[in-house]
Amino acid sequence: MLNINNNAAQLKREILVRIAKLQLEGKLEEGVHYIPREMAPQGSEPIRCCIYHDREILRMRVMARLGCSVEDYDDDKPLAAYAKEALAREKPTWPMLTVLDEACNACVRSHYMVTNACQACLARPCVMNCGKKAIHIENHRACIDSDKCVNCGLCMQNCPYHAIIKIPVPCEEACPVGAISKDENGKERIDYHKCIFCGNCMRECPFGAMMDKGQLVDVIRRIMDGKTVVAMYAPAIGAQFRASAGQLEGALKAAGFSDVIEVALGADVTADNEAKEFEERMERGDKMMTTSCCPAYVRAVRKHVPELEPCISDTKTPMHYTAEIAKQKHPDCITVFIGPCLAKRREGLDDDLVDYVLSIEEIGALFVAKGIDIAKAAEETQEKIPTISGRNFAVSGGVAESVRVRLRHPSMLKPAVINGLDKAGMKQLATFGKINTGALPSNADTPNLIEVMACSGGCIGGPSVITNPKISAVLLKKYAESGSANPQNSVE
Repeated sequence: MLNINNNAAQLKREILVRIAKLQLEGKLEEGVHYIPREMAPQGSEPIRCCIYHDREILRMRVMARLGCSVEDYDDDKPLAAYAKEALAREKPTWPMLTVLDEACNACVRSHYMVTNACQACLARPCVMNCGKKAIHIENHRACIDSDKCVNCGLCMQNCPYHAIIKIPVPCEEACPVGAISKDENGKERIDYHKCIFCGNCMRECPFGAMMDKGQLVDVIRRIMDGKTVVAMYAPAIGAQFRASAGQLEGALKAAGFSDVIEVALGADVTADNEAKEFEERMERGDKMMTTSCCPAYVRAVRKHVPELEPCISDTKTPMHYTAEIAKQKHPDCITVFIGPCLAKRREGLDDDLVDYVLSIEEIGALFVAKGIDIAKAAEETQEKIPTISGRNFAVSGGVAESVRVRLRHPSMLKPAVINGLDKAGMKQLATFGKINTGALPSNADTPNLIEVMACSGGCIGGPSVITNPKISAVLLKKYAESGSANPQNSVE
């Protein structure tokens, strides 16, 4: 996983803060034009060929943060015009991802390379194991013929000196479903018929070329218009800031939200319903059931492993149930889900109860723009406190455990957890699909409940997190236990 503290991530967050500050001051249209030149001032060291090229790239990054597609970029159209469009739109636009070709830098195609660690040894296992005869020794060093090489990797696997390395294309390497490839001009393109919106490409791209289109401008506008805007914050948010749930809710209200509801309450509803559904499915003789809370996983099955689709739980996600709670409490409210997930943006487009989806980076930028220190925020008293197990939906294994503690006979559960949908995770799904159809045999050890999280570590490892997942896991434990006495039942 690419370190979340890198220059590309810092640029993204700085742009978000600048946009939020301008909008809150009522100066977005007049001020947005100056963001690129302020971030790349005259005399500063350029990242690319010159400062003017850097500014052009920054213009396109600002477009994405405004919620516009970079593919629609017009040289003659000022940023003020894009800002005006963003302030006027009623709904987020499809797709949620946009690719910045100029930043993409046309990465070389994935290939293997011989380094100077090569000893041209007598054994020459690289030559002997290459089925395509693509390797020969020249000037006391192994050489790879790119015209013959098929990128099988056998040379790298057999070199005793580890002298052969793979040069990957990070976004292609990270995509578990092969949805990203180069076009005829060497630029990366996303096949949305395959894409599951896991966000791996966005997280792993070293150039920051894979960008999510922002919705922060939309939410700030609704708040400034005086609408009833309800923040629904995911359990993973509690793992991003060193604060209690009460402080988080206080900070969100200070940021302008009319009401705040913890999505762990919706997770409790999901866990209750999935436990009942699991018992019903087992009683009728189903082989297995899978969880349904990760939209990237559900999309992966429907597009790539249809044999497993009958096993997906019919239960709705925590985001949906929390939006139901919000709409019951405030019938005409604007609902805003806040989390670390790109796939939730896609789910939000499909759910009539969810109006907007903000990333952790976006809510963090709003806090900075308004000068809110969460650690010093006034602590709100929560109307209803979720269970520890509901809050633990954010960590891998948490959903399965939430179902287990709600079963009448917990011993009937045989869980399996797929912690991250990488290429290996997709193979695991395919195996379970074959077991479900009978193409592969099941046995006494075959799991009957499969929890799948697209992000390694769970939602705390999502593509928009701002805190290292290892630290997040510690923070989540403290957060989950704060104010919640009962691990299973909600405290009314």
